[in-house]
Amino acid sequence: MRLLRNTLRQLLLDLKAQRMRTVLTTLGIVWGTAAVSLLLAFGQGLHHQLLKEQAGIGWGIVIAWPSQTSMPFEGLGKGRRIRLDDDDMTLVRRRVPELGTISSEYEDNLKVQTGRRTLAVDVSGVQPGFGEMRNIIPQAGGRFLDPIDETGKRRVAFLGNELAEQLFGTGEGVGQQLRIHGSPFTVVGVMEKKEQNSSYSGRDKDKIFIPAATMQALTGQEYLDDFIFRAKRVEDTKQVTDEVRAALAAKHRFDPDDKEALSIWDTSEGAKFINIFMLAFQIFLGVVGSLTLVVGGIGVSNIMNVVVEERTREIGIKMALGARGKAVLGQFLLETFFVTAVGGAIGFAITAGICAVFPALGMSEYVGDPTFSPLVGVITAALLGVIGLIAGYFPARTASSLDPVVAMKM
Repeated sequence: MRLLRNTLRQLLLDLKAQRMRTVLTTLGIVWGTAAVSLLLAFGQGLHHQLLKEQAGIGWGIVIAWPSQTSMPFEGLGKGRRIRLDDDDMTLVRRRVPELGTISSEYEDNLKVQTGRRTLAVDVSGVQPGFGEMRNIIPQAGGRFLDPIDETGKRRVAFLGNELAEQLFGTGEGVGQQLRIHGSPFTVVGVMEKKEQNSSYSGRDKDKIFIPAATMQALTGQEYLDDFIFRAKRVEDTKQVTDEVRAALAAKHRFDPDDKEALSIWDTSEGAKFINIFMLAFQIFLGVVGSLTLVVGGIGVSNIMNVVVEERTREIGIKMALGARGKAVLGQFLLETFFVTAVGGAIGFAITAGICAVFPALGMSEYVGDPTFSPLVGVITAALLGVIGLIAGYFPARTASSLDPVVAMKM
């Protein structure tokens, strides 16, 4: 204990004697540590934000549009119009066992009236599973469409949050009455605000959702505009998509390889791309930040070499009085590790402070909130330790190998 106390006392005295160099060296490590951890924290935040916005349209869903054939098949020419209805959805449910949820969608731009206000609004007729697949969450006190609404062809409506505000202001939307295409409807729910960076027919915040059966009765639409489905397991999405296409191709007599007869958008592919891209981006940021930290380590090594040169006489006296080479080596390594640890701790503190304050700046929607993960901390701390060891070892070895007689004369 006494030896440790004396060692630490000597360490503080040596650092105090080299105050300016110690401060500059520490600042180099602070900058390097903050660079590594901040770059990775902002990269992680951006990754989370991109995934969050991608999930705005739905997680792991597939959107399909019936169109026209582009290939002849079984004696039938190309250019035939493929039209689907709810019977086709029933067929798909029966033929594809790995299918989780499916919903048809009927779309139209209809006149909506409330009081003296009249708007042209995109209205979608959908089935109850649509809300869950599309991450459409109702605000407190409301609900999305349910199976009874569908089977009873009820005149109920679910509103996007910005449309509800436009129609009813800041007042309560649930329970309000409005007219869609001249028919009265009751608002049963308003969407919770969500981030959505992609869509296929407009943002959900500006739309009205009503039961598919009600939409058909209201507008007379016989054929759906598109349909959405999701596999029970995301990993089975491609297999389920192929089976859905095959089932519809067999009924409507078009080539299963005809991509235009049934256009498909697999949103899970977008999520996979984001994950791969962000992994590469994180590695790039980590390399850039690590090189910055290495530069700081080189600065530590250079300053320690200068310190060894300036303290050559002191080292010679210590060794002449009986200090061993290992003790001198340990002293310089301890100084290096101390400076590196203090600089690293300050760098981590700066990163934690910025991560805590950044959300208040209101830029989360664009770049996300930086996230300083424990894994990043462990990796950076390990890198700091390696740099500290390498930066301090060679100057320390030089100091410990000095000849006491020669060192005392310098």
